[in-house]
Amino acid sequence: MDLFQKCFDFVRADEVKKSGLYPYFRPIEENEGPVVQIEGKKMIMAGSNNYLGLTAHPKVKEAAIKAVEKYGTGCSGSRYLTGTLDLHIELEAKMAKYFGTESVLLFSTGYQTAQGIIPTLVQKGEYVISDKDNHACIVAADLMAKGAFAEFKRYKHNEMDDLEAVLKRIPKDKGKLIVSDGVFSTTGEIVHLPRMVELAQEFGARILIDDAHSVGVIGVGGRGTGSHYGLMDKIDMTMGTFSKTFASLGGFVAGTERVLNYIKHHAPALIFSASPTPASVAAAMAALEILEEEPWRVEKLVSNADHMRDGFTKLGFTIIDGQTGIVPVIIGDDERTFIFWRKLFDAGVFTNAFISPGVPVGMAMLRTSFMTTHEKEHLDGILELFGSIGKELGIIS
Repeated sequence: MDLFQKCFDFVRADEVKKSGLYPYFRPIEENEGPVVQIEGKKMIMAGSNNYLGLTAHPKVKEAAIKAVEKYGTGCSGSRYLTGTLDLHIELEAKMAKYFGTESVLLFSTGYQTAQGIIPTLVQKGEYVISDKDNHACIVAADLMAKGAFAEFKRYKHNEMDDLEAVLKRIPKDKGKLIVSDGVFSTTGEIVHLPRMVELAQEFGARILIDDAHSVGVIGVGGRGTGSHYGLMDKIDMTMGTFSKTFASLGGFVAGTERVLNYIKHHAPALIFSASPTPASVAAAMAALEILEEEPWRVEKLVSNADHMRDGFTKLGFTIIDGQTGIVPVIIGDDERTFIFWRKLFDAGVFTNAFISPGVPVGMAMLRTSFMTTHEKEHLDGILELFGSIGKELGIIS
């Protein structure tokens, strides 16, 4: 069998493209936050992770431009060698202060951050215990640890009784790391952290929470899942990304200085990768400053998302309820989800279509997400279109 045969046999995407319903890889030509331009047409963006609407903020753009003028466009090396700037150190210090931790370590992408932490810490004979619905970056990192002879266990999604059952089967004298999304990226659900903390203490495990979709969204001043529950000091490590709330690109982990120092000197994902670019770091730092100075942005984000949750429910849609910026609207089957997506797109609203196997069969959805910068006319326009199209397709009455 030719290695490439599976590539030639993969035609599902081509078939959807021929139908005119393909929703992926649509190039954005202009981005103003709540309104973007795609294929020459202005439309309301209801699928972005730009939660606080900071990618178009003048202060963020100015910071990126000034960084390029001072440092150039790239660092031309890894953090380990020639790629550390004073900007990296400054942002790490400001992030540590924001989270109230001893230290923060930057990575070049959020996806890469998990691969820098998990296989570096969880070694032969030790255990990583992971929620079945964790983000793909965590799954990849878990498998890397397993490939290096660590033990990889999974528990049912957000079910702490099953986590307890898994922990009971692990020898007490083995190192253990529990890993979970803080806010799950598909559904917007929040991890049951209080029970997880109890179990970690009972079984001698450490906790890593991925707050990619939590920071800037939940918790005091947007400080994420630990703050949401009043348990920031009970999480051993918090990882996240700069590509959402922080309007940039890159990743970070916050935690104890000694642990992060170990990762810094042992993680191939950091040692052998070019460091975050000056513009990316400066933009993230400016976004952090705005978040701290303007906490109302977090409140407005949640208010906007709550408005949409209430609106979708009143229209008769089935949603996955939550408290975050993510509002999934269940459509059911894949084909109707594509059709609904296309009708919204043609009418000037962009959403994200999630189909099987990315979600369970029968749970195909339009994953909407909202921003601080959405105004009421944007939100009500989205609801009006969902209502008319939902009735047309027989999803609501």
